[in-house]
Amino acid sequence: MSDVVNIAAYRFASLCDLKPLRERLLTFSKEQALKGTILLSPEGINLFVAGERTAVDSLVALLRAIPGLEDLAPKYSESEGQPFRRMLVRIKKEIIAFGVPGIDPARRTSPKLPAKELKQWLDEGRPVTLLDTRNDYEVKLGTFTNAVTLGLDHFRNFPKAVDSLPPDWKERPIVMFCTGGIRCEKAGPYMEQAGFQQIYQLDGGILKYFEEVGGDHYQGECFVFDQRVGVDPALSETDNTQCFECLTPLTAEDQADPRYVPGTSCPYCFLTTEEQMTRRIAERQAAIVAIAVHPPGSVPYENVRPFNIPLDQDGRTLLEALTATFDHVPTENWAAVFAEGRFVDAGGQPVHPDRIVRAGDRYEQRMPATVEPPVSLDIRILHEDEAIVVVDKPAPLPVHPCGRFHRHTLQNVLNDVYAPQKVRPVHRLDANTTGVLVLARSRHFASRIQPQFEDGRVEKRYLARVEGHPSQDRFACDAPISAEAGEFGGRTVDEGGLPARTEFEVLERFADGTSLVSVRPLTGRTNQIRIHLWHLGHSIVGEQSYLPGRRLGEVQTRGIDDAPLCLHASEIAFVHPLTRELVTFRAASPAWAVQ
Repeated sequence: MSDVVNIAAYRFASLCDLKPLRERLLTFSKEQALKGTILLSPEGINLFVAGERTAVDSLVALLRAIPGLEDLAPKYSESEGQPFRRMLVRIKKEIIAFGVPGIDPARRTSPKLPAKELKQWLDEGRPVTLLDTRNDYEVKLGTFTNAVTLGLDHFRNFPKAVDSLPPDWKERPIVMFCTGGIRCEKAGPYMEQAGFQQIYQLDGGILKYFEEVGGDHYQGECFVFDQRVGVDPALSETDNTQCFECLTPLTAEDQADPRYVPGTSCPYCFLTTEEQMTRRIAERQAAIVAIAVHPPGSVPYENVRPFNIPLDQDGRTLLEALTATFDHVPTENWAAVFAEGRFVDAGGQPVHPDRIVRAGDRYEQRMPATVEPPVSLDIRILHEDEAIVVVDKPAPLPVHPCGRFHRHTLQNVLNDVYAPQKVRPVHRLDANTTGVLVLARSRHFASRIQPQFEDGRVEKRYLARVEGHPSQDRFACDAPISAEAGEFGGRTVDEGGLPARTEFEVLERFADGTSLVSVRPLTGRTNQIRIHLWHLGHSIVGEQSYLPGRRLGEVQTRGIDDAPLCLHASEIAFVHPLTRELVTFRAASPAWAVQ
């Protein structure tokens, strides 16, 4: 004889004073060492509870004393152990989620067909359609022979599934069924409202059918919502279990599958490494799209920018330290900041530009009601794993906070998407340049990748559309590039600058006087490709800084509505920090490169 008695019961009735009733039932159940779940709502009660027979009987007596529950009729089964971990009593809007207003089983349901009568119909071969109203994962363990299933993943989808049934079914006799009958109490009236003329519901569901007539005309077992997972027609627990991850019931054969890892995966939810990455990337992309709807820098905020006094500015005035450190910012700009009291010390007090500063002192520039220029947030994730993230960066979009951009940056957006982790770009792309960018997911992995860039071991390829037709199909530029920013904040060719080399190959010469070139930078100087092409007399189409005729423009970051800078990081190859193997990532060519 089993030690534990299980009951499943529901009753549609108008219930009130649910909070005190909840406390009463929870206290009673714990005193009686009962475990399971009781759902209460204004429309009735639904419960699965297990414990010793005397405790279960006491609970049933208590429930039947509640007005409206006098006829509560539990279905009993037995198990060798307690199938529930704890006792829960919850208040819900519905005791079975359906979401269709106007369905009130306490007032009216479809005609109920007793189990013995259904068996007789099936024994006689009477023409009848059996309709399983349960979810797919429940149907997997078993159902009536030739029953129609609806492919449901949630009972809320039942109305939509009914709407797609053939019109001639509205005149057929249909017997619907579920585990214990509760879903049919709502499904039946809905089908009748939809015009189905001969609807019956199996009284007490599959469990009552097993109890009264056994397993005739039924194949398999019945899924139950407790640790037993499934019961056979004798209402005995089977050897099936349930996947912790996707909740699919698993047969003995499923459990023998190597993809079944208890608590992690099963044959129905197991994903390969590549499939897992695809799913994660899809989730990240959805988060990026959500951020792009309300860009973080489009709402006014106070932008606070810290400034730590460099060692070489020790003993100078604050204004001198600022103009020396930010030599591209006119002195009169700083004068306005001080006049408005927006430069403050560590205590938040405005400071005078003539204050003598010491190395390491910290100050802040406060910029109230900051609204950043719009940028493109069409960021596409190409790859991610435990160590790196690779994206196809749009333009205009700065990678790091700089100038007018603090929140409208690639790094800020990705830090939101990958929070609490902070990703780190391991190389640079201009705000106006599109294409492949690599980020590390920790300082440790960044330290394994960045030296490859510094040592020139990373293979990078770019596409550029340039003004004019180069005279040679292959050519190179070795012009040195200035180490410091010059006029308008840009760098230029400087005979005393840093060595740099870029190799070019013409891919196509267009009739409009422009050319498409493949670019291979062998060094990584700031703006190197743009400067070398400008120096050679082939400025990039769309340039606003390095203009034809070796002129310099004043614009560093383009506007969202400006024509694109036709420079695209198309390919990058480096040694992966985990696998130690060479990996290559590519970004699709932009429209200007394929015209």
